[in-house]
Amino acid sequence: MFLRLLKEGFTFAVNSIFVNKLRTFLSLFGITIGIFSIISVFTVLDWMENSIRESISSLGENVIYVDKWPWGLNNNIQWWDIMKWPAISQDDYRAVLSKSSKASAACFSVMQPKQIKYRKNLANDIYIWAVTHEFENLRSFEIEDGRYFSPEESASGKNVAIVGAEISEKLFEKANPVGKQITIDGKKTYVIGVFKKEGKGGLSDNGMDEMVLVPFNYAKTFINMRNNFLDANLIIKAKNGVTVQELSDETTMILRAARRLQPDEINNFSINQASLITQSFDSVFAGINIGGWVIGGFAILVGGFGIANIMFVSVRERTNIIGIQKALGAKRFFILQQFLVESVLLSIIGGLLGVLMVFIATLIINYLYEINIYLTWANVFLAVFISGIIGIIAGYAPAYSAAKMDPVEAMGYSF
Repeated sequence: MFLRLLKEGFTFAVNSIFVNKLRTFLSLFGITIGIFSIISVFTVLDWMENSIRESISSLGENVIYVDKWPWGLNNNIQWWDIMKWPAISQDDYRAVLSKSSKASAACFSVMQPKQIKYRKNLANDIYIWAVTHEFENLRSFEIEDGRYFSPEESASGKNVAIVGAEISEKLFEKANPVGKQITIDGKKTYVIGVFKKEGKGGLSDNGMDEMVLVPFNYAKTFINMRNNFLDANLIIKAKNGVTVQELSDETTMILRAARRLQPDEINNFSINQASLITQSFDSVFAGINIGGWVIGGFAILVGGFGIANIMFVSVRERTNIIGIQKALGAKRFFILQQFLVESVLLSIIGGLLGVLMVFIATLIINYLYEINIYLTWANVFLAVFISGIIGIIAGYAPAYSAAKMDPVEAMGYSF
């Protein structure tokens, strides 16, 4: 019985929608814009969060980074005091290698922008990432063409490099760069590999795509390693069974001893890990989430009022029909659910149109910018759920007013 009533209510709703196409479109528009606003914000938020978490995971969960600057906020230390700290040096690297019992591997790296040239093609301010050989065991990456440095190349400071996908496209266009000769800051360098394209997003725009990796001992020929403002760090990986906190504590003691800090002196270096970034972004994601609900909520509220208004008009237009239905024995519940189904159907159609707009937008953005942003099924279901709830809320009052009509007065009603 309930299913039959629901089917009849659905039939009435569909007929009403197709008979009044313009009115239906106008009533849907508010819900469509509201759902588009909310789901587009959530879709972008999902993309940002996934990209950032993928970038963080590439840093390693059991890895610490020793830098001059902290990744998170430290209210106990002022930035001008940090400026006076010495840069991370090779002496720090050697101290960790020789004294650490909890580290399975350690890498010293330096980053500095330089000009790169291949024939007549130039690329300015490209970050050269100079690393010791252990880098491949500490940072996740994929090489699409070519290979990584050999131990001999790293030790001898061979003039070789691995270039990012974006650098490859800028300098070599469609040609294979492996085996070609480029110049880095005037130094002739041979390309032995190309990183697989990572795409935009995450902690930086293009990640490894706009990096050039070279052996540290080769970089010493064109980078001043004694510069106190050098962008240098240590990447240290814990042994199996050793926690990041244990590795961090041991590294702190080793570096304090290596830098001859007194017991009452604070650390003049920062030990960072991926969890610090995750904690920082959790509050950002929460704020954006709330912003999405607020922005879309107002649009949906307006759309809800529009549907309620249209439903009241629909009740007035069908007052005589309601009277006839009641005279023939229709119960209040049938009249109530008849209008509620129409309201929910209108709202869900509006929501699905909003979802369709988001989907089309993601296709356009992916085509233009290659950032791999996708509409998830979870967001589609969320849109349908929100639309259904709004339809019930907006349609209840008109449906209730129709359900409680007196059949005699309703049959005699005229505009």
